[in-house]
Amino acid sequence: MNVSSGRKSVIIFIILAVGLIYLLRLFYLQVVDTSYMVSARSNVLRNVIDYPARGLIYDRKGNLLVYNEPVYDLMIIPKQAKKVDSVELCSLIGITPEEYSIKYRKAKAYSPVKPSLFEKQLSVETYATLQEKLYKFPGFYVQPRTLRKYPDPVAAHLFGYIGEVDTTTTRKNPYYKEGDYIGKSGIELSYEEYLRGRRGVRVMMVDVFNREKGSFQNGQYDTVAIAGENLTISIDAAIQMMGEELMANKVGSIVAIEPESGEILCMVSAPSYDPNLLVGRARTKNYARMLQDPYKPLFNRSQMALYPPGSTFKVVMALIAEQEQLLFPSTRYPCAHGYPPMGGKPKCHAHPSPLDLKESITQSCNSYYSYVFRSVIDSKRFPSVEASFTDWRARIALFGIGVKLDSDLPNILKGSVPTIEYYNKYFGKGSWKSSTIISLGIGQGELGITPLQNANILAAVANRGWYYSPHVIKAIGEKKYLPNRFKVKHSLGIDVRYFESVIDGMEGVVDHGTAATSKIKGITMCGKTGTAQNPHGKDHSVFVAFAPKDHPKIAIAVTVENAGWGGSYAAPIASLLVEKYLTDSISRPEILQRMKEAVILPEVKLPKPATKDTLSLKRTVADTLRSKKRQ
Repeated sequence: MNVSSGRKSVIIFIILAVGLIYLLRLFYLQVVDTSYMVSARSNVLRNVIDYPARGLIYDRKGNLLVYNEPVYDLMIIPKQAKKVDSVELCSLIGITPEEYSIKYRKAKAYSPVKPSLFEKQLSVETYATLQEKLYKFPGFYVQPRTLRKYPDPVAAHLFGYIGEVDTTTTRKNPYYKEGDYIGKSGIELSYEEYLRGRRGVRVMMVDVFNREKGSFQNGQYDTVAIAGENLTISIDAAIQMMGEELMANKVGSIVAIEPESGEILCMVSAPSYDPNLLVGRARTKNYARMLQDPYKPLFNRSQMALYPPGSTFKVVMALIAEQEQLLFPSTRYPCAHGYPPMGGKPKCHAHPSPLDLKESITQSCNSYYSYVFRSVIDSKRFPSVEASFTDWRARIALFGIGVKLDSDLPNILKGSVPTIEYYNKYFGKGSWKSSTIISLGIGQGELGITPLQNANILAAVANRGWYYSPHVIKAIGEKKYLPNRFKVKHSLGIDVRYFESVIDGMEGVVDHGTAATSKIKGITMCGKTGTAQNPHGKDHSVFVAFAPKDHPKIAIAVTVENAGWGGSYAAPIASLLVEKYLTDSISRPEILQRMKEAVILPEVKLPKPATKDTLSLKRTVADTLRSKKRQ
């Protein structure tokens, strides 16, 4: 009896233990381990992400510059992808069987039961063909997306481009998921938060043939995608296009600003590229090719290249010296083809001597501004050269030199202005003075500014002493919102009365001075030529201007690398753009044609070993731009 009772207890214990094991396993499968639930649900339900349309971009006149084009991502759920005719699928989407295997293994490693990206950005044509045969490929479905499209191949550096988010971004910002696109540069980066919109999700039912059969529970669990905000930017598309045509087969930059608002009208970095090249499946290949181009078309010279300001800096020096009561309209300094106290260095070109303030601007006298610089640095107001130099640095910073402008463009540089520490290290503490660094007075030496800064200086001069931070946004969305920081005036710290002589001198530059050949009939343009020294070859041609003289509507800075003195190429290009903007016409078609056809490409060293591709790189810029013109 006792034995029988013991056996019965053992059997009951075993039954209870087995039952408990089954219950625990069932609890684990249903509550803890969700993979089977996910697998079961994915057989009948599919979460389809509705990616919002990215905001459109218009120019200041309402012309559409950037819109969206539909593409399709091919998604895979590896566990369902059985008995797939991979050869046919590869043929349809244009990949090799080896690529298929790699993509499948990668998707399976991510998750056998969750959808992941298999092939991205299929064209509308490829999608149309694939959609008819998608039922043959269980485990595969298509996810609609959009890509950027540019009707005119201009302003590539300004727009920037979009690309897939990286893991760093997804960790920092929970909004982004793997496979999302994000602005990587330019406006696309600066206004990503407005342009991206908000994604939605549709829960769809699918049958055994992987075909969608409608919304789950009438869309009760769906969320609606919200399109991104449209942007109106300050660029004038006609001026931008003409600027890029004028800079064809050249290296340099054009930046134009509306002085009264700080809005950027035109921003050209040459050589450029068709922004459509960095969209879609060919982006990686095109990007790699442009990285190898010795003329660096991906480099945004307008806001990242540093050039000596050259003679355009004389305008800044004149205003600072006037404000300090060290220079007056009647002040005259001699010139003997150079600065006399230092034996004719810096050198100067032939012109009447001595000159007053107005004519010193008109004739661009190096000797005059060497004297002016010396008077500022040797000012008796300060106990030492170091103290006056510190004050000088602070004053030019008010012009936006050596400081980062509060623009809405990413990756802009603040320029280069030497410091006391630099000179103490280079010359020795107490061993340098105004004559040691005299080249700063004519915009040479260790000074370096960007074309954007150069244009901003002219906008401030045009306004007689102030500027708004240069920006490209004009309005955001339906409410025409403009960030408040672009409504703040920045003062140069120069009294209005000191601008008259300087601006009269700039008028003389175009009327009878160093840019007389760039005069525009019926328009009073005030300008300043510059020849920025280049230790690596021929000097750079620089010209800055604003027009009209009274109530100016445009300020512009043009830099053409290795093109010589400022009046040769930079001034004619600037004057053509000013005329086009103010009158919507060109009265000098022969100059327009000559500037378009001019080829000024510096010699470059091609990568070694030379290949068929690298030997043709030197011609890439010219060929690309000619192709753009034909389009």
